[in-house]
Amino acid sequence: MKKYYLNAPQNPMVTDHSTLAEMVLDKALRDFQKERLLKEIDYSLETKNKEVFIRLTEELQKYLE
Repeated sequence: MKKYYLNAPQNPMVTDHSTLAEMVLDKALRDFQKERLLKEIDYSLETKNKEVFIRLTEELQKYLE
């Protein structure tokens, strides 16, 4: 029978679920933002809106670095 102790040393790689969850959420948010920007860039190209295109591509650079 396996014993569990309240103050037993724990492996931070296994027990730090909040950090892992934060990393997953951050990646999902960044991916979502990139997709949104790419769609808006496509639309700005379709409508030939140069100012919006430039602004969005500059914003997209933050996610590609």
